[in-house]
Formats: sequence, C-alpha cells, structure tokens
Amino acid sequence: MKRAPLILGFETSCDETGVAVVRGSTVLSNVLATQVDEHARFGGVVPEVAARAHVEAIRSLSHRALRDAGVHSMDLDAVAATRGPGLAGALMVGFSYGKALAWALDIPFIGVDHMEGHLFAPRFENPEYGPPAVVLLASGGHSEIVHLRRWGDYEVLGATIDDAAGEAFDKLARFLGLGFPGGPAIDREAETGDPAAVAFPRALADRPLDLSFSGLKTAVTTYVRSHHEAGDLPPMADLAAAIQEAIVDVLVTKTMNAVAATGVPAVGGGGGVLANRRLRQRLAEECAGAGVALHLPSAELCTDNGAMIAAAAAFRLGRGEVTSPDAEVDSSMRLGA
Repeated sequence: MKRAPLILGFETSCDETGVAVVRGSTVLSNVLATQVDEHARFGGVVPEVAARAHVEAIRSLSHRALRDAGVHSMDLDAVAATRGPGLAGALMVGFSYGKALAWALDIPFIGVDHMEGHLFAPRFENPEYGPPAVVLLASGGHSEIVHLRRWGDYEVLGATIDDAAGEAFDKLARFLGLGFPGGPAIDREAETGDPAAVAFPRALADRPLDLSFSGLKTAVTTYVRSHHEAGDLPPMADLAAAIQEAIVDVLVTKTMNAVAATGVPAVGGGGGVLANRRLRQRLAEECAGAGVALHLPSAELCTDNGAMIAAAAAFRLGRGEVTSPDAEVDSSMRLGA
C-alpha cells in the first residue's frame, strides 16, 4: 500500500499562526500562536498587526512543528499554505513562506482554500465522515452551508447576506463589554443564563437556506439601550444566553433545512463558531431526531489550524494538483468557484 504523503501545513488567514505536520488522517503535530492579546485592546482584528505577528511567529513555529512531529524538513513530501480567503497581508506571510520552503526543498507546494480546509477537519477524528453530507461552516468571516457531494465537488446552498455568525458574536460581545473574541466570551457568560429571557428575532424565515445576522445586532443594541434607560435590563447572563440562542437557532434551523432538501445521511461542521457548546448541543439533538450522523471536529480543530490545510492539500496532491510558483494569494477566494 502506498504511504500517505507527509505534509507541512501553514494557516495564516487571519489572527492565528497555525503550523502542522500531517500524514494521511494522523496529525503528527499541530502548533498555534494566538494573537488574542494583541487584538483584544482594539476590540477586533487589526490586519497590519496580524500580518506582523505572523512574520514574527512563523519560522519558530515551523521548526517546532517539525520537532514535535519527530521529522526533518527533508522528510516532507509537500508543503501547503492557505491561499484564501482572508486578510491579504496575513495570507501573504504563510503563502510566501510555504512557497519558499517548498522551492528550497524541491518538493510540491499546494495553495489551499481555507474553507475547504474546514471541510476536511472532521476527518481526523471521525473516520466515517465523508460525502454526501451537509456541512455548516461558521467563523468570524464566513457563514455558509455546503453540500459536500464528493471531495472536491462542493455546492454552497446558503450563506450569510451580511455579517457572519462569528462577526455578530464579536460585535455584540464588544457592545456588551464582554471582551474579545466574542464567541467564547458570550458562551461563558451564557452558561448560567436563560435563553428564553429575550425573544430576539430570527432573520430570513422566508429563505430557508440563507443567513443574516445584521438585524440581530440592531435588535440587541436597541433592546439594551431602551431597557437600560427604563432600568429593567435583564442580567447579563440572560442577555448573553438569548443572543447565543438566536444565532445558534438560525444556524441549526438552516442546516437542518439543507439536510431535508438534499436527503444526505450526515452533517459536518467547521470554523471557530462550531466550538460553541450550545451550537454543538443543538446540532446533536436535531441530527439525532432526524436520524442523520453528526461529525464535528474537536474544539481545537474547529478553529483555524495548519492540520486542516495539510489535509486538504493531501487530497489535492493526490489528484496531481500543485500550485504554480508564481501564484498569488486570493483574499476573496470562494469555495467551489
């Protein structure tokens, strides 16, 4: 049996530098440098700060990933890096470093679609995961529901028409003074809250597969300001739980609508928002009720990481697809386009 390729993967699409060594479905190392503290004082990701932090971290992380995996760079079969979508300056750091390393080692280089990486992430811990499936991809910059027909054959069934779910979490957490990143902050605060305390709206009820979260932001800010002035604002835990439930309810409802429309036997997921505990609980409940399998990565593999990039690259390499040395990043790259 032919040995699976040994791939070094780089992920620098936003504010985390991820480097991993992967062989087949086995993660040999997966290291990450987070930039949360740098961006927290700004209340969000600053592109120039993110790019500089990637430059400072990537070389040492690359050495650490190889050391943790117990391999030498000369053992590698290919190098991969995120090509897009993401912040252009941040993408260029990992993409350029990966290309240069592959050139120096005289091995193939594969530029990977960040969202395809998230599609592959469940495979590490769920060997039975695969097409056909409906996959919910939700992060700070993207929210979309994908029909995974075959590996490499993806149809985006629905997507946000405005803000992504992760962006809504971040902006509302900042408005409420809960800190950054907003998803984990609201998740923690909501743990003791009542999700039914406030009936925040669910948008696009007449569009079964599309998503929208800008109206929720408006509804929350209007509600909080008016009730603060009236002196009857609910406890913060209840507000957080109600906001979280509104976002989760939309994501789960639209995902299950997609399952009904396609008749697939399984649901997958990826992206940082999929680390949310309430979302994982609701998906598990709804999938069990519908008799479909649920395959989610662990929280560590939901967020941006180099392992998912290496996994997608292995698939592309197996089809003989390599990236030209003169290729550039594509910050607006679209899955399946």
